[in-house]
Amino acid sequence: MPLPTSPVIRRARLGAELRQLRRRETLTLEQVCDRLGWASTSKLSRIELGQSRPDLADVLDLLDVYEVSPPQRDALIVIARDAATSRGWWKALGEMGERQRTYAELEAGAASIVDWQPAVVPGLLQTPAYARLRIAAGRLLDQALDVDADVRARAVRHEVLRRTDPPRYTALLAEAACEPGDDIPPQVWREQLRHLVDLAALPHVTIRLLPRGTAARGGAQPLTPYSCYSFPDPADPRTVMLEALTTDVRLVTAADVDRYEQLTGWLLDAALGPEETIERLNRLAAG
Repeated sequence: MPLPTSPVIRRARLGAELRQLRRRETLTLEQVCDRLGWASTSKLSRIELGQSRPDLADVLDLLDVYEVSPPQRDALIVIARDAATSRGWWKALGEMGERQRTYAELEAGAASIVDWQPAVVPGLLQTPAYARLRIAAGRLLDQALDVDADVRARAVRHEVLRRTDPPRYTALLAEAACEPGDDIPPQVWREQLRHLVDLAALPHVTIRLLPRGTAARGGAQPLTPYSCYSFPDPADPRTVMLEALTTDVRLVTAADVDRYEQLTGWLLDAALGPEETIERLNRLAAG
């Protein structure tokens, strides 16, 4: 069930709009919470930071305090409803953990996605067998990880590339990410590489390899995986997700996102073209 918007981004957008309205009225967090009878400022702070799924009644109360005019009020109510989206689509996420859920929400509402991966195949492009081995390796550091549930959750995320209105997707991969290693059986690697070739045939999917010994402009080659997202509504903040071992960092300020988009452009300039990439993947699969 595709989303017209990304709930996690609409929460960020709503929070920024509400924070701006509060500052316009020269009100502190404490003053607003006192007027509404809220026990502490943490609730309002989390709404403004986009860290919680907002209750529409709370948003309506805030709009009353800020005396928002009808046209702007109606627009913010639409954003608040998008930000609170759950119910039917949430059930489709099944047993998805919090980290995967964040990526799923971003992917579901995105107009374009760019992934950079220096070491592994990106989650949206993984076969079930490859995904299982990667997730199982992560369980060595987190015994609570449910491998079966994570594999099923990743399969749900894959549907975004097969739906009728998919995002434009570009995967930028260091060649090392597609070279068979001792930790993955050869048959799993062959299946994974052929899967990449099949996906690259989709009109909205582009895969580019950065060959060994090649670097972006000035030798820049990010060692940390990252993903860039843009959205159909230009007022929704472009977003970069940095993938770390135990958590992920979300960047939404224009200055941060601009730097990553510039770096992405340099990587694309240095990478093999789409057809050359497919030839290289086919040779790797054959070998």
